[in-house]
Amino acid sequence: MGTTYHVKYIDDGSIKNLPIPEAIQKELDELLKEVNNQMSTYQRESQISQFNQYDTVDSSFSVAKDFALVVEEGIRLNKVTDGALDITIGPLVNLWGFGPDKRLNKVPTAEQIAERAKSVGIEKLIVGFENNDRQNGNAFLQKKEPNLYVDLSSIAKGFGVDKVADYLNSLGLENYLVEIGGEIYGKGNNLKKQPWTIAIEKPEFTQGTSVQIAVPLHNLGMATSGNYRNYFEDEQGNRLSHIIDPKMLRPISHNLASITVFAPTTMTADGLSTGLFVLGADKALEVAEREKLAVFLIIKNGQEYETKMSSEFKKLIKE
Repeated sequence: MGTTYHVKYIDDGSIKNLPIPEAIQKELDELLKEVNNQMSTYQRESQISQFNQYDTVDSSFSVAKDFALVVEEGIRLNKVTDGALDITIGPLVNLWGFGPDKRLNKVPTAEQIAERAKSVGIEKLIVGFENNDRQNGNAFLQKKEPNLYVDLSSIAKGFGVDKVADYLNSLGLENYLVEIGGEIYGKGNNLKKQPWTIAIEKPEFTQGTSVQIAVPLHNLGMATSGNYRNYFEDEQGNRLSHIIDPKMLRPISHNLASITVFAPTTMTADGLSTGLFVLGADKALEVAEREKLAVFLIIKNGQEYETKMSSEFKKLIKE
């Protein structure tokens, strides 16, 4: 995943035969490696890379159930975000220099963009299970377009957090905090017997500079999307965001600096944070109210920042 992870858990002695920390870490490493082996476009032999190279339409390509579940959630969130989250946007992400392909140092031409766009579209991706049996049937994906390319970078890291949380649950742990590259899940309480509290920082260009707001994270996943660190400059010196708008076919350009989303799973929070960020502040808040989502927005106005929050987020910080 190209980042670090941190896990904190509280062992109060009530769980018999709890593995030692080193054994837990070893198991977590294996779990995360498996997520990468299935869903990393940076690994040539991963399942997703093999699927992306598979150019036969209307033919089932076998995948792991976890892979299929993440794709299913990506398709669902595409509808929730009015099409703004699109896990088939990979060809354009690569074209603009933000994928595993070599970074570009100039803006692609209209012809290049149009050509890549032919391969994009969530409706060109099918996910299912043999005999419609989600419990016992093998999972598969299908393409309606031979050059369809799936990119789960907007959601797979959140799924990795949930996978770690599931393992900690299986051990009987009731109080823990999991973080992978800024995506977080918290369960239970910290040592002070209070919900884990997470700080959302102001969007400065250096990390850890100032805290915007602190939020209790009690049995919730959290993810943030922003464009103030990962970007590239074109030949005119214009900053281009790493997040591509599926409708405009180019990096987003608006004054939403960051959006933080809270959801029952980190996978959902991860996908929503990207999709809502694409929409911009006003539309993101509109969707959040409609879907009853807890979101916190930081908006850049000139040299100043202002914040907005959804009704569900206000309830969250009042609890």
